[in-house]
Amino acid sequence: MMEDLSQYVQPGRVHRHIYTDPAIFELELERIFGVAWTYIGHESQVKKPGDYFRTFIGRRPVVLVRDDEGEIRVIHNQCAHRGSLVVANDKGNASEFQCCYHGWTYHLDGRLKAVPLQHGYPRDFDINNPKTAMVHVPRVQSYRGFVFASEARDGPGLEDFLGYMTTSLDDLVDRAPDGEVEVAGGVFKHAYDGNWKLYLENLCDAAHPLFTHRSSIDAAQQQSDEVYSDGSGEIALRQMRQNGAPYSFWESQVGIWTYPNGHSYLGDYHDDTKLVAALQEPAFRDYITAMESKKGKAETRRVLEVRRWNSNVYPSLSFMSQFQQLRVVHPIAVNRTVVHTYNFRLKGAPEKMFRNTISFANTVNGTGSLVLTDDLEIYNRIGMGLSSAGAEWIEIGRGLRTDLPDAHGGKRGHNSTSEIYIRNMLDAWLNYMTNDHDAIRPVS
Repeated sequence: MMEDLSQYVQPGRVHRHIYTDPAIFELELERIFGVAWTYIGHESQVKKPGDYFRTFIGRRPVVLVRDDEGEIRVIHNQCAHRGSLVVANDKGNASEFQCCYHGWTYHLDGRLKAVPLQHGYPRDFDINNPKTAMVHVPRVQSYRGFVFASEARDGPGLEDFLGYMTTSLDDLVDRAPDGEVEVAGGVFKHAYDGNWKLYLENLCDAAHPLFTHRSSIDAAQQQSDEVYSDGSGEIALRQMRQNGAPYSFWESQVGIWTYPNGHSYLGDYHDDTKLVAALQEPAFRDYITAMESKKGKAETRRVLEVRRWNSNVYPSLSFMSQFQQLRVVHPIAVNRTVVHTYNFRLKGAPEKMFRNTISFANTVNGTGSLVLTDDLEIYNRIGMGLSSAGAEWIEIGRGLRTDLPDAHGGKRGHNSTSEIYIRNMLDAWLNYMTNDHDAIRPVS
C-alpha cells in the first residue's frame, strides 16, 4: 500500500486512506512536518531575554526562546540525559532550563550548562559536546515577527516557501497604526477526532456555511438590531448573517486563490465596512484617525480595502487578518487533532479594537461559540464516516474544469465554491510525500 502514494490522489478525487491510515500519518510527520516551514510563534511571545514559549513541530515538542543575547531560537524540548521533556510550562521567563528528572541544566540557547554528579561519567564525557545539548532546529526564520522553523537543513528559504502569501501576513501587520502586532489575551485549545488535513480544508470552504452553520445563521437573522449592544458583538452577528447568503452571492462576489506549497486564501467578501460597526462605532472612527495620522489617507484606504477571510499557510497555519485571529494545527494521531487559537493586538489602535477582537474570538472561535462547535461536529462526523465501509474515493472535483491562472503564480477558482484549495493542498501533500520538495507538480 505504501509503495506508490500517487495512487491515492487522482484528478477530482482522493482516496480515504490518506485520512485514515496510521502508516500514512506517521510518514506525514516525517516528510511534511519534518521538512516544511512550520509556524512556531510570534516574536511578541518572547519579548525579553529568557522569555520562552512551548509548542510543537508536528508532534515534536520544541521551545521558542529569546536567549541572553536577544537572539530568537527554536530548540528541541528534550533532555540529552534520559530524554525527558525539559520545559513543561506553556510559557514563562527563565535564566536557564533545568530538567526535573536529574537536574541537567541548559543555557537558554540549548547548550548544556551543568551536570550533577559529573565526576561519575566516563572520562571522555564532554559537557560541551553539541550532542549533549537541547538540540537546535536546523533553520529558523522570521517574517514580520512571525517565526517559522524547518527540520530540513537545506531547501527553499522562508519567503520562497511563503511566496505570495507574505501579502496576507503583511495585511495583518499593516492594519496596526504603529506597524506592529502582538499576541495578547489567552489561547483557545480545542480537539477533534479526525485527521489534521480536515481543518485547513474546511477554512476556505465557501460551500459549507449555509448548511453547517444553519443554527447560528437563523439565530442571527432573528436577532433584532434594536437590541442594545456596545458594538463588539455586532462583528460576529454580521458574519453569521452573511454566512446565510445564497450561493448566487458566494459565486459572484467571493473568490478563492491558491498558491504553490499548498497555500490559499478566501476573500473579496467580508471587509471592514461590513463586519466592523464601521463609521457608526466611535472606536472604529478613532482607529481610522490613528491610521491616517501614521500612514496617511491613501495608505489607510489601501490597507482597509484588502478583503481576505481565511489565509492558510500549509501545513499548519490559518489566520484572519481583518480580525487578528490565528490558528495553529497540531496533528496528534491519524484521527486526533488539536488546534490552538491566538489573538493579536494592533499597536497604536484604540483599546476597544482589541476588546472587539476578543469578543469575536469568543463568539466565533471559542469552544463554546456559535460557529466553531458546528465545525468540530463536522470534523468528528467525517472521522467516523471515513472509518465506515462506504465510498473508497472522496470527491473533490467541484470547479475542476473551470480553474483559472492567477497573476501571482498560483490558480484561482472560477468562483469561491470551487474545491481548488483542497486540490492545491493535495498537490503539495503528494510532492512532500514523494520527496519531491523542490518542485510543485500539479496532479489535478
